[in-house]
Amino acid sequence: MTAEQASQLEIAMPRLSDQMEEATVIQWLKQPGDAVRRGEPLVEIETDKATMVYEAEFDGVLDEIVVEEGSTAALGTTIARASGTGPGRPAAPAAPAPVVASAAVDAPAAAAPRNGGKPGRSRATPVARRLAAELGVELTGVEGTGPGGRIVRADVRDAAEPAVADAQAPAPAGPDDVELTPTQRTIAARMSESRSQIPEFTLEAEIDMEALAELRDELRDLGREPLPSFNDLVVKAVGLSLRKHPALNSSWAEGRIRRHEHVNVGIAVATDDALYVPTLVDADSLSVFEIAERAGALIAKVLDGSISPDELHGGTFTVSNLGMYGVRRFTAVINPPQVAILAVGEVARRPAVDSAGTIVARHEMDVALSCDHRVVYGAEAAKFLQTVKNLLERPVALVAA
Repeated sequence: MTAEQASQLEIAMPRLSDQMEEATVIQWLKQPGDAVRRGEPLVEIETDKATMVYEAEFDGVLDEIVVEEGSTAALGTTIARASGTGPGRPAAPAAPAPVVASAAVDAPAAAAPRNGGKPGRSRATPVARRLAAELGVELTGVEGTGPGGRIVRADVRDAAEPAVADAQAPAPAGPDDVELTPTQRTIAARMSESRSQIPEFTLEAEIDMEALAELRDELRDLGREPLPSFNDLVVKAVGLSLRKHPALNSSWAEGRIRRHEHVNVGIAVATDDALYVPTLVDADSLSVFEIAERAGALIAKVLDGSISPDELHGGTFTVSNLGMYGVRRFTAVINPPQVAILAVGEVARRPAVDSAGTIVARHEMDVALSCDHRVVYGAEAAKFLQTVKNLLERPVALVAA
């Protein structure tokens, strides 16, 4: 009997990201007894990177669900059984091109998902489901504003507001254990690895942002859209500086230093329960307007839960900005195997001394560069930081490049 003849098939947990070791089944989009065709959305899975929809690789009937919704299984573990024609269970599972969950919502097979005999389950991101559970919001009837009508976090908050307003007293506080999601476990492991294994050092600098603030005002007056944020301009300065100082555009790879050909800058984006770092590929070659457009799109995808693993992969350096929260300065944790990260504080008017010795108010920004001392030495890091500072203080080159 060939692989394409009718047979019993075992559906294994697919590999949906490079570093994936396990994943959680969020929602089955087919139920036992349902007919399935190749390419149809089969199951929604949460990996360490994002929530994905895995498409069927067989034609036939889904016979049995082995891993129920909410359960976690290791890579290669049988999660379901089916009968029909297909490649069967591969010895080393190889997934087809993954489809982002939000993009698959529009497919007819995913338009009315079911949940083990629980009809009417609403389509929602994992973050939205967890928030709904915390706030006591019933998702049935909540109108989704995310891609394809998917319920996102903001929809849950809007639905919760009337209930909160009507509440007579807050719920009694008490100790509670919070189970980590696969994403949170991955973040915890990487941060522990970073702190325990990387001999890091940090350099700080204060940057005069007056010229950059004036440049943004001029671009706003000219009606340039999208208007680059301060962080977009920092990313551009970092990209150009990494091209000049390739030691910081490297990775530590098991006792060797790997220099990267492309300058891919990651931007740290926080959600309620996790931290994601989407990547701006070839940031050194992008204009500040392209960076503004792509960064805005990536941030929106993180916040509505539609970011894909590919968009979180391949970063060679990270920019972490907490300035929007009024934080003046902080030290960020290096994201291995990267060897450096730039922590960016708020841009604010502060007292400064001009060339005539007069105290004036100018836009200032503090940054902190943390580096892996196995790869980057102090002088090289200082030169890189100096290049970033010079570009931001004389920003015409950022727009011209």
